[in-house]
Amino acid sequence: MAAGETNLEISGGAGNTLPPSGRILVTGASRGIGRHIAVGLARPRRTLILVARTLDALEDVASECEDRGAKVCTIACQLENHDRLTHMLDIVKADGGADMVVNCAGIFGEEKLPWETDPDLWWQTQLVNVRAPYLIQHALVPGMLERGGGRILDLSSGAAIKDRDDSSGYYVSKTALMRLGGCLHEAGYARGLRVLEMAPGVVLTDMTRDSLMHKGRTDWTDPADSAAIVAAFADGELDGLSGCQVRAGADSLDELRARSKRGIGDDERRLRLSGWAE
Repeated sequence: MAAGETNLEISGGAGNTLPPSGRILVTGASRGIGRHIAVGLARPRRTLILVARTLDALEDVASECEDRGAKVCTIACQLENHDRLTHMLDIVKADGGADMVVNCAGIFGEEKLPWETDPDLWWQTQLVNVRAPYLIQHALVPGMLERGGGRILDLSSGAAIKDRDDSSGYYVSKTALMRLGGCLHEAGYARGLRVLEMAPGVVLTDMTRDSLMHKGRTDWTDPADSAAIVAAFADGELDGLSGCQVRAGADSLDELRARSKRGIGDDERRLRLSGWAE
């Protein structure tokens, strides 16, 4: 991995403003929403660390990001493989760490009733969608905090806040990921850590195209909506929303900016237990 330009001098903590993120790790960057996010983040004086299963898959998006002025490092990693993920993170830390992480990589798993699923495939969904983001933050957040703060953005989902009969692996993983984000916010906010969960809407990707859930769907969310939210978060415009979930395609960026400026309550857009019906 080539050394890139960094922007890691941060003065964080609650009430302080973090500068725009200068060194950003993006998983699942080779296609779909991840590719749109990577390109949307690309700009001069910013380094992007793009991760996918193979280096070949990253060639085109890396070239496009470089054309936009970003410095780009590409890393191949199978996120469900603990040893390979740990090695990848060692490389990132040795090269200067990151001041922002975008956990975009994910798999959908089987669309079967819970007792009909393959246990190994069900667990693989947790390894990619939950354990990998956990290991990434476990490795990189301490360095962020030492420098005064940083940002974590998780690709969340409506699945994080709903129930469904035939996709338990995916729904469990997205709920767990959102809860992990909330825990990170509680643990790190006072030290400058900002955490955002972003549901991208239903974007036409390889995952959704083959999904029974979305069979026959013609109304798709524009991935540019997700890319714009991530870019605004990286620029420090949405730090006031740390700890909550935002929804691309449903929340306008202007509304999110305004809410970030005025602040939000402890129970807004968080995972909470619903009360009994009267």
